[in-house]
Amino acid sequence: MAAMLCCCCAMAQSNDVKDNLIICNEGNWQSDNGQLSFYDATTGTLTNKWFRTVNNKKLGDTPNDIIQINDDLFAICVNWSNIIQYINRKGEDMGATENVPNNRRMCTDGKYLYVTSYAHQCGSTTFTKGYVAKIDVDTKNIVATCEVGWEPEGIRFYNGKLYVANTGGYAFSESHDYETTIQILDAKSMTSIKTIDTGCINLYGEMSQAGQYLCINSCGDYYEVEPKTIIFDCKTETCHIFNFPCTYNTTDGQLFYTVGSYFSYNTYDYVYYINTIDPSTMTYSEGIYNDVVTNEIRDLTSPYEIYVSPYTKNIYFTDAGSYASAGYLYGYTPDGSPVFERQKVYINPAHIIAFPTGSTPTAVDATFGNKYRDNGITYDLLGRPVDDNYRGIVIKNGKKFIKK
Repeated sequence: MAAMLCCCCAMAQSNDVKDNLIICNEGNWQSDNGQLSFYDATTGTLTNKWFRTVNNKKLGDTPNDIIQINDDLFAICVNWSNIIQYINRKGEDMGATENVPNNRRMCTDGKYLYVTSYAHQCGSTTFTKGYVAKIDVDTKNIVATCEVGWEPEGIRFYNGKLYVANTGGYAFSESHDYETTIQILDAKSMTSIKTIDTGCINLYGEMSQAGQYLCINSCGDYYEVEPKTIIFDCKTETCHIFNFPCTYNTTDGQLFYTVGSYFSYNTYDYVYYINTIDPSTMTYSEGIYNDVVTNEIRDLTSPYEIYVSPYTKNIYFTDAGSYASAGYLYGYTPDGSPVFERQKVYINPAHIIAFPTGSTPTAVDATFGNKYRDNGITYDLLGRPVDDNYRGIVIKNGKKFIKK
């Protein structure tokens, strides 16, 4: 997810806060059967085909990322339909952006949405490799682009810069090599500043962010080159490499939680790694949260997503099963208590995002409490400290206002 994060995870959470969940089900590629599922924490009910039910139309073919832009706006990359679909908290259609074919991953600074694309075309502009599109959230229009590496995947915003993980994932079928680079862009001018060579190929999949640190998966070549996990420090622009994959990763704002899937065509076997990483010390430990959560993940047939809510710190994960039939959603509190019974969702439940119950809640209201209302720090609506480059709805000293 996609995943949103709160950089102040040590702060006390409210016992009154519950997570509403949007689950983005990819469906099957080229089958035009992507779906959203919605878990309503107030009623304890889950609705499948949520987007179709609300809007009386299909979501599209292979939705593969979802993020929250502001208090009441979400964006969904619908890859094979070549659109960015926008919805509000009710699941209502809030418009779409076209002309970003083969879209992959997203991030936002609150005013603009940044989207990676494998394609070589954006409107009338042609690229040799992949690119990042910059979209004005108000107009839903593309306002700038920047060419990056072959088949770019994860993207994150930090201190006015964009960090893009290049994969070169089509190297097996096209005449170029796998990529090994993280490309840094200036978000304002949409120009490339530099590339950092990680020494690890195929930086594919989700990218989580905990403050200055990024968690990036390197899935190798599925033959001889084994997968790795990269922790990238945006301040020092240095990498630390772990010898295990983090195919599915998330964060509570301080630690990274990873489920790594290692597959080899040489053996046709899957090996899973379940780890917690502390980027401040560059150390890791086996397992996630506790034995209850770790064992439940270990017992999944096909782990397909893991997500920590920035509001409750509850952990949610999915099982894709056979990849061709309905998957399942699981939820646990930090102490290992189930949030709900296992929920049947749809095919390939790949991305989860939470927003708290209530009319106009924010992470600052729900998570920080009065102790943090007068500390002079500016936060976005998800409770993340932001710098002067951030544009959008922010909260400072307990007051909400718009930075333009």
